Amino acid sequence: MDRRGFLAVAFGLSLVAGAPVAAQTQLPIPTPAPAVPAPAAAREQVVLHTTAGDIIIALEPNAPVTAANFLRYVAEKRFDGTDFYRSMVLGPNVGLIQGGTQNAPVRILPPIAHEPTNETRLSHTDGAVSMARNEPGSATGDFFIIVGDVSTLDANRSAPGDPGFAVFGRVVEGMDVVRQILAAPKSPTEGEGFMVGQMLEPRIRILSAGRVVEAIADPRP
Repeated sequence: MDRRGFLAVAFGLSLVAGAPVAAQTQLPIPTPAPAVPAPAAAREQVVLHTTAGDIIIALEPNAPVTAANFLRYVAEKRFDGTDFYRSMVLGPNVGLIQGGTQNAPVRILPPIAHEPTNETRLSHTDGAVSMARNEPGSATGDFFIIVGDVSTLDANRSAPGDPGFAVFGRVVEGMDVVRQILAAPKSPTEGEGFMVGQMLEPRIRILSAGRVVEAIADPRP
């Protein structure tokens, strides 16, 4: 089984097909993204206000295309009113939660280029924020947050040329909220294939997402 098939079975981190979207304010009509978006400011931060509490994410300058894409969704309010809809538990205090647009046509922007972790030097360790996708270069507005060490999702972990997934940020405040969502109740029947039993019920609403005005300085050299 190739890497794509393995991940589809073992992790199911592809974009979720669009579900009915609740009544909402009209969003801007998507326009083609530039080939190389402007890089995000160094360690700029975004806060997700959810019904479970706040999660603050520091964006990684090492993944400028992916970070800029996330900021565009934030700036255009495309995450407001979406959900964390999936929780996959891989072991004690290990797993991931997935949220975002669910590929809803009224919310998604054009897909972005893939930034593999062997180039960005980032990893799917505790608190990492990464993009859901189908093929490399198909990521739009769905993302997931890691609990524990799931570095098996990094590039080149299963075989040379394995693209892995694109880490672009890290939770700096609110991992208690992330763990709460990971442990939240799930539907025993919702979902398809491997994801049956991983869909949150009720879902955790992302009430709004916005830039943190005063970003915490990056303590790394």
